[in-house]
Amino acid sequence: MKRKALAGAAAVAVVAAAVALPLFQPWRLFTDKVVDETLPSAAPSTVPISIQPSSSTPPTVSVTPPVTPDKPKVLATGSLISHEHDTSGKVAVLQLPDGSRILRLENLDTSDGPDLRVWLSDAKVVPGRAGWHVFDDGRYQTLGRLKGNKGNQNYAIPANVELANFRSVAIWCDRFNVSFGAATLT
Repeated sequence: MKRKALAGAAAVAVVAAAVALPLFQPWRLFTDKVVDETLPSAAPSTVPISIQPSSSTPPTVSVTPPVTPDKPKVLATGSLISHEHDTSGKVAVLQLPDGSRILRLENLDTSDGPDLRVWLSDAKVVPGRAGWHVFDDGRYQTLGRLKGNKGNQNYAIPANVELANFRSVAIWCDRFNVSFGAATLT
């Protein structure tokens, strides 16, 4: 009888592990993915050189100095606070010289997760456990999967997104509907 109970318990444990491990992916608590993207900017133009030969004198060379690229314009900034997992870093919404906009994460440091996304949200950032689940209650815009849980990253903001409708950024776990960390945009 004890053998049957032990075998039944072992079978239940195997089934539970087969379901829980892929769902929770606990090993991700011990893994890191570092992404270090540079801040995009307009590339400097090439240096045009023109050589104009003359029949009686040596050719003259004229060099036009390169154009210095414009710097991105800062539209909003914020600092990440921790929610479900310890999270830190800075966020900035930037307008690039070509008019496109990006969300920049700088010095991001959070836990790796099974299905992390970067969201713009209309929710107010609430510290502590009360703020873990608020970001999917209203309007939000997914900017994509989190590229890495550490480092500096850029996320394109679609042209049709009205930034005035959003006041926060969340590192959102889509699998468990919880914020790892968030920042108020000011």
